[in-house]
Amino acid sequence: MSTTLETGTNDLLGRLEDRVAVLTFNRPDRRNALSGEMYDGFNTALQEIEGNDDVRVVMVTGAGGAFCAGGDVKAMNQSHVSGEGPRATMGDDERIADLQRRQREVSLALHNFPKPVVAALPGAAAGAGLSIALAADLRVAAPNALLVTAFANVGASGDFGGSWFMNRLVGEAKAKELYFRSPRLTATQAQELGLVNAVLDDDDFETAALHWCEDIANQAPLAITRMKENLNRATTVDLATALDAEAENMIFTMATADHREAAAAFVEKRSPIFKGE
Repeated sequence: MSTTLETGTNDLLGRLEDRVAVLTFNRPDRRNALSGEMYDGFNTALQEIEGNDDVRVVMVTGAGGAFCAGGDVKAMNQSHVSGEGPRATMGDDERIADLQRRQREVSLALHNFPKPVVAALPGAAAGAGLSIALAADLRVAAPNALLVTAFANVGASGDFGGSWFMNRLVGEAKAKELYFRSPRLTATQAQELGLVNAVLDDDDFETAALHWCEDIANQAPLAITRMKENLNRATTVDLATALDAEAENMIFTMATADHREAAAAFVEKRSPIFKGE
């Protein structure tokens, strides 16, 4: 049964499906281009989800056949022409601070979130929309999904952490190619590069993506959280530091009731039932 999760805006919808929290970009008439309300919605929803023990995985997706087109280029052009809009009167320093805040509320928050985050791409993920997808831990895509950095096409350098995530996923040279040349990648091409974990060839993509997320939700949640900590840390610390932190997390998880349940289930040749304890 689905229950509503509060986001504070209709631009980002939230619901709980079993143990998967689904956040849906909801501006289908603009291919789910980003809005100020969406940023605030992430901030509201992630705070609610973090404290909800019933949620084990977060799935971010888009309504109307697209994931997220990134910045609202039509609105940008209108603002350039009219000189009006919410950011038109800001100076450069204010605009920088505003964008820094938004990036932290979305990309940094998703990367650091203590529960796994999966981006489910029913269609195009472009510009900052792709950056946000890359901020998730994992990505699944429909067969017709397209991924494109797009920033070069609009004379912008890129935001929401795309350059940081892309470098780590495909390597520096390939990341530069994807940014400088901005090719449109099919879901299969993106999977071959390691940008997409799975292409779900299913007529009902969202249901298939939910099932994919549920496989993770069925794992021991405390162990998954500590795994994410270990893997995030490994990109920024030396081996000795990583080993020390791994030891702390390993001893912690092996002292949990979930570990004891898993050990018993292994001996009894049954599937374990994890309670997050």
